[in-house]
Amino acid sequence: VMDLIEIIGNKPLEGKIKISGSKNASLPIMIASLLTKEKVEIDNIPNLSDVSTLIDLMKSLGADIELDQSLKFKRKISFTTREILHSEASYDLVRKMRASFWVLAPLIVRYGEAKVSLPGGCAIGIRPIDFYLSILKKMGVKLDLKEGYVHASIKNRLKSLNFSLDFPSVGVTHFFLMMASLADGKSIIKNAAREPEVVALADMLNKMGAKITGHGTSTISIDGVGNLNGAKFSIPPDRIEAGTFAIAVSVTGGNISLDGVNPNEILLLSNLLQQSGTKITTSKNQMKIKKDNHIINSIDISTAPYPGFPTDLQAQFMTLMALGNGKSYIKENIFENRFMHVQELARFGANIKLKGDTALIKGVKEFNSAPVMATDLRASASLIIAALSAKGKSTIRRIYHLDRGFDKIENKLKSCGAKIERKRD
Repeated sequence: VMDLIEIIGNKPLEGKIKISGSKNASLPIMIASLLTKEKVEIDNIPNLSDVSTLIDLMKSLGADIELDQSLKFKRKISFTTREILHSEASYDLVRKMRASFWVLAPLIVRYGEAKVSLPGGCAIGIRPIDFYLSILKKMGVKLDLKEGYVHASIKNRLKSLNFSLDFPSVGVTHFFLMMASLADGKSIIKNAAREPEVVALADMLNKMGAKITGHGTSTISIDGVGNLNGAKFSIPPDRIEAGTFAIAVSVTGGNISLDGVNPNEILLLSNLLQQSGTKITTSKNQMKIKKDNHIINSIDISTAPYPGFPTDLQAQFMTLMALGNGKSYIKENIFENRFMHVQELARFGANIKLKGDTALIKGVKEFNSAPVMATDLRASASLIIAALSAKGKSTIRRIYHLDRGFDKIENKLKSCGAKIERKRD
């Protein structure tokens, strides 16, 4: 039995939405807690299936985990891993989520060996694992690949490393920060990812006693330390969730206040939405989004690493452009397979043609309701936005993708007047 979401569309959104903690910051920060014997307290962790998957994996490795549910929004979780009991991360857990591959870092550093399944996750691209393996080798790790697992071992401390990424990968940057924090000597990574989630992980590691400088720029330096201590940390707001709701209002019309958000992290999106005809006002940790007509100006975008346009908002923005008043294109530069939502948007009446890594969009006046199927995490959000604007009743199936990265999206939308229900299929 699977859940589906049913939406009766064509209603503007009005109200307030509290933005949850960032999924993409929570996962590496939770994994980093395995680097110390001491207690690490993290609050504002969102309630997502990816987080639950990672908790199961961490428990299997020996982490003692306590969840404080008394805090209504700021879910607090404490992690204490006095010792790593097992050095294996099984296929069953890693296949559900690519980020779990990063546990290789703490396992090597603290246990001296690891057996970690090659990763799974969304079907949106190949995301090469070779970078990780070449870093491990250069840092002195002995590697063996067999039967879908990476077997890694090391006798002494990790060697420091000075290297440059040929593409600013967020995952590789996270991984390297964890490894280099406990390596012997000074490491440098050039062309590092600059995403806010990388900054959050580095801040967290520094609270644990690491010596990292330059995070948020493309050159990060790490002076290795002997060991890390416990710390308390609060997960920053989810910029992708905030952007998704901002795009939703731009599509449906209405007036929404997003609370607990960092507007600077989605500055580019805000500017584009304003060009498209949405009014946006921001204060320190709030954004107000207002759209009072049905005119959407067509705009061309290309996805790029931060501070460029996030690939994680590409599908949602495509829904907006599919209702634009002209022609536009969207070029996907990060993941080679991230257009699976196109055929589903076509079911609502969107006019989109694919040419390699570019979607050519001809705006239509309105969407008609349709039954559709989510293909990956962010695509599922684009279908919800389309259904919110369509006349009539739409159903979205396979929404388990949605629960990986959006904390109770239907409740948040319902509180703003959306007619949306989660049902058993």
